[in-house]
Amino acid sequence: MTDQLVEFHAKPIGVVHSPFREAQGTPIQPVYAGETQFEVELLPEYIDGLRDLAGFERIWLICWFDRAPASRLVVVPFRDSTERGLFATRAPSRPVPIGLSCVRLLEIRGNVLVCTGADILDGTPLLDIKPYVPEFDAFPKSRAGWFDHSRESRTHADGRFT
Repeated sequence: MTDQLVEFHAKPIGVVHSPFREAQGTPIQPVYAGETQFEVELLPEYIDGLRDLAGFERIWLICWFDRAPASRLVVVPFRDSTERGLFATRAPSRPVPIGLSCVRLLEIRGNVLVCTGADILDGTPLLDIKPYVPEFDAFPKSRAGWFDHSRESRTHADGRFT
């Protein structure tokens, strides 16, 4: 199988401007950020790609966690006190440090998206934007493994991944 794997390079399409400058204290998911506003600035050459996005209440932001710590395959996630396999968590210390955030789109001003639900550090490179479509993206009755039984209620990052 390894002979089928390819290395790739990605060029950011923009940057996230948020009030969060360091990981500690940043909301661990958009739902915990409340109405904290932030902006996503696209490079000018991608502005035509924003056509028709204004009708969507929520969007997915796919980012490169450029300041994430080295990858670890076993971690203690923010909402637990037990070690878990990395791929059963949303911990930022990943082999390919890609982040996925579902945020609320408030407004589009040229090449700038005004959003709420910031769980992303200021200056984070943006790789892609996709519309959130409830019919495809919401499965409220799905099982969530260990998380269904977690008793931890942490909503903001501590220092465990810095």
